[in-house]
Amino acid sequence: MAALLSSLLIFSFLSLGTPLSSNYYQKTCPNAESIIRKAVTDATKNDKTVPAGLLRMHFHDCFVRGCDGSVLLNSKGKNKAEKDGPPNVSLHAFYVIDNAKKALESAYFLAPVYAHLRVYDVSGLIYMQSGGPSWDVPKGRKDGRTSKASESTQLPAPTFNISQLQQSFSQRGLSLEDLAALSGAHTLGFSHCSSFNNRIHNFNSTTDIDPSLQPSFAASLRRVCPAKNNAKTAGVPMDPSSTTFDNTYYKLILQQKVLFSSDNALLGSPKTKSLVSKFASSKDAFSKAFVKSMIKMSSITGGQEIRKDCRVVN
Repeated sequence: MAALLSSLLIFSFLSLGTPLSSNYYQKTCPNAESIIRKAVTDATKNDKTVPAGLLRMHFHDCFVRGCDGSVLLNSKGKNKAEKDGPPNVSLHAFYVIDNAKKALESAYFLAPVYAHLRVYDVSGLIYMQSGGPSWDVPKGRKDGRTSKASESTQLPAPTFNISQLQQSFSQRGLSLEDLAALSGAHTLGFSHCSSFNNRIHNFNSTTDIDPSLQPSFAASLRRVCPAKNNAKTAGVPMDPSSTTFDNTYYKLILQQKVLFSSDNALLGSPKTKSLVSKFASSKDAFSKAFVKSMIKMSSITGGQEIRKDCRVVN
């Protein structure tokens, strides 16, 4: 959790040309990390989906204008904010960041940078609450002032093929190695039917089901998500161990039991296919690659201010 929040902070400062530091808050907030982790731990005790929620929020923030907290801003007037764009309406766990901020303000009488908070929350969550890796993220980022729902369409879609994924990641300075490693975040969480309906209903003009799906798995998905069921809450866990950060996701790719077209697309490139096999056989290899790519992704963005309120610009 702390690592994810820290990585978000990294983005903002890099774009400003400001050097980041792992001990950025050592003098002003020496106990910041432990305070934030407690807020996440307390939230996770009541809701096991919090780690997945914060991790997803982090990705969605970083892929639009970088990791500057723009996804936290509320819509105002005629401006529909990023969080209200179609790919983001199901984001949750914003309250965890609010709780962490309040705890920090109570301890240090200051308004912390929200970009930093998000990075801390995610990394700490992954490590402490779901059995994943931890990492030291450079700190010192700022928050963005612009948030547009229309820009949420820049997020890579679950229907993307390997070429589309590669283009989306390369536009942000991320490689095929990063694509393969960061996709492993799908080991956590829950997916609504709408994200994979394209694979189990009306796949193309000749077949109803994506032939790359394992038949019994496809049948189980169709039972949960029948063609005439429009329930917005219907869906399935990302994998059988969806609250544990492990390498099950990669094993499922090889078994043709993953939900998204974009998951299966990792078999469409020799490079990513090789990495899928590597990560499926070694959780340690996956964890190391994930940490490396998370830090890299978290160094993408830029912000302009330190928000006093998560939801509005100063």
